[in-house]
Amino acid sequence: MNIARLYLRVSTDEQDLALQDEIEIKVRAAGYYVAGVYREKASGARADRPELLRMIHDLQPNDVVIAEKMDRISRLPLVEAEQLINSIRSKGARLAIPGLVDLSDLAATSDSVTKIVLESVQELLLKIALQMARDDYEIRRERQRQGVKIAKVSGKYVGRKPNKSIHQRIITLRKAHQTIKQTAELSGCSESQVKRIWAIYQLSLKTGE
Repeated sequence: MNIARLYLRVSTDEQDLALQDEIEIKVRAAGYYVAGVYREKASGARADRPELLRMIHDLQPNDVVIAEKMDRISRLPLVEAEQLINSIRSKGARLAIPGLVDLSDLAATSDSVTKIVLESVQELLLKIALQMARDDYEIRRERQRQGVKIAKVSGKYVGRKPNKSIHQRIITLRKAHQTIKQTAELSGCSESQVKRIWAIYQLSLKTGE
């Protein structure tokens, strides 16, 4: 039986994870048993994503990790990205991601010389995919910086609008005596963001705003 674990990530709260449900339908139609679906809203440039770490913890030998694209798994710098992929491989699992050619089955049935060549090609293709995901992230960041700079010069920059739903979720969880770490995990944001929003909320209580 082919066993899959789906990692579905979006970068912002505005993006709808429900749109990625189609992936699960296609995976099941392809004959996979879906052992787990891991959904979260977090940046791919972070290695400490709670659902990603939970998926890696749950992995069993011969599991297949499926994601929409390579950048859903990682937008990390190449060295860190390779460490992430190695943590998946160390559990005996493999990746099945569109655009990434999987030569593992072919290499397993090849003679020693051919196997070495195929494995080398596989590693090269993986590095290219990981680096392309990082390059795309850097390009997007640079365009954002340029856009902000132009907006500031023209007097049109008003800053990022606060995400009220996440702010309210953080405040509600903290009021329920959840720790900073628990609140961050449940809200899908960083611990520093939780501390900042909670501090602002407490300040507003003192000032009566």
